[in-house]
Amino acid sequence: MNYKVQPKNVEVPYPDGNLIVSKTDLKGKLTYCNELFIEMSRYTEEELLGQPHNIIRHPDMPRIIFKLLWDTIQQGNEINAYVKNMAKDGAYYWVFANVTPSYDHNDTIIGYFSVRRKPKRESLQIIEPLYAELLQLERTGGMEASKKRIDDILEQKELSYEEFILSI
Repeated sequence: MNYKVQPKNVEVPYPDGNLIVSKTDLKGKLTYCNELFIEMSRYTEEELLGQPHNIIRHPDMPRIIFKLLWDTIQQGNEINAYVKNMAKDGAYYWVFANVTPSYDHNDTIIGYFSVRRKPKRESLQIIEPLYAELLQLERTGGMEASKKRIDDILEQKELSYEEFILSI
């Protein structure tokens, strides 16, 4: 896309009982999007396929969350995360994402598969201020500062990242 989407403070309601599904190649370029992905993102399928998945990345998302995500899936593990996405018109929508590697018949990772569902509002009441804090730390101290904050929280709670996300 040749233009920069400007975020708006308008939430796209996530429909109950539906799943957003996408697949990417190893570099994160979209190779498949289901109808709900297209509808929620407000892009056409043609605008999405072949584009980096981060075409829908909202600027309110801390970079450390995506680093954790990529580090985890590139090691062959699945991860769950709360993600704020941005539609083509600047509106936003929250998802609870499960991202897993896709394998070929030789057990080689060939891409990634993501299924998103409607997040619990009570979980977002925890995630939104945490992400705002992480984003501020990244602005002043880089990703190292937000990583240290996450590590401190997890150590205090005696939980892994995955346990923390699933516990809220």
